Amino acid sequence: MYSLVYGNPCVLEPYPIEREPFFHVLPGSRTLSVSTAGCSFQCMFCENWEISQAFPEEVYSYGMPPEIVVKKAKEAGARSIAYTYAEPTIFCEYMADVASAARKAGLLNVIHSNGFINEGPLRDLCTVLDAAQIDVKGFSEAFYRELCDGQLAPVLAALKVMKAEGIHVEITNLVIPTKNDALSMVKEMCLWIKGELGADTPIHFSRFYPLHKLRRLPATPISTLERARALALSVGLTYVYIGRVPGHEAWNTYCPGCGRVVIKRTGYMVAGTHLREGTCAYCGYPISGLWA
Repeated sequence: MYSLVYGNPCVLEPYPIEREPFFHVLPGSRTLSVSTAGCSFQCMFCENWEISQAFPEEVYSYGMPPEIVVKKAKEAGARSIAYTYAEPTIFCEYMADVASAARKAGLLNVIHSNGFINEGPLRDLCTVLDAAQIDVKGFSEAFYRELCDGQLAPVLAALKVMKAEGIHVEITNLVIPTKNDALSMVKEMCLWIKGELGADTPIHFSRFYPLHKLRRLPATPISTLERARALALSVGLTYVYIGRVPGHEAWNTYCPGCGRVVIKRTGYMVAGTHLREGTCAYCGYPISGLWA
């Protein structure tokens, strides 16, 4: 078999790493976002459906070998390369080669993925990967089958492999009204994260906006996101964020030790940090993440 997207990204743009969203990886730094066309899922709520549901010949692409991607990242002042937007496992071979070149150049490699990947290639990828932002789209097989044309179990298995391989993991849960917003489902997911990945695994409850094939649903009420966050905190998760509601206090990172803000965010920009070598500058509590 031959990859039709190797060396042909349709997205190559520098952004704040907070857009991925990574809140515990090099805060305030730039990352070079890379994507090709294609996806292993067919999510009805996809935010990037124009490229994720497209064939390679249906999008405008760049001829970009791995070494040139790394050069572009350096020229943009990026400290990492993010494999993101559509589904990075679609261009797994290309990603691995770019990541190898990036690591030699002193850059971090981060991925935003649906996590639907076999164990063998995942473990190979982990040798050059530093952090992963994984979408746990809903905590039921029925949700995955009906809205994503996918499966949940392989995603959970991949998360456990990443944790075992020492990859920094953050999770995003897009909260969709009437589809996956039941607090019972949210609680089950949070308890699984705490038990299998650790209480210090950051989770982002992201706001849904009407898109793609779910345009008739309303945007997620902020109160729903706040209830999900309160529940996650109550079961013992440490770093719980509300995504896509700029200005909300849950965009900030709070020290679990003293409760003070250690990373203050305004939109996707970092307004101030109070970290000292990965610990709270106020009380010395260690904050989970990649800070250097």
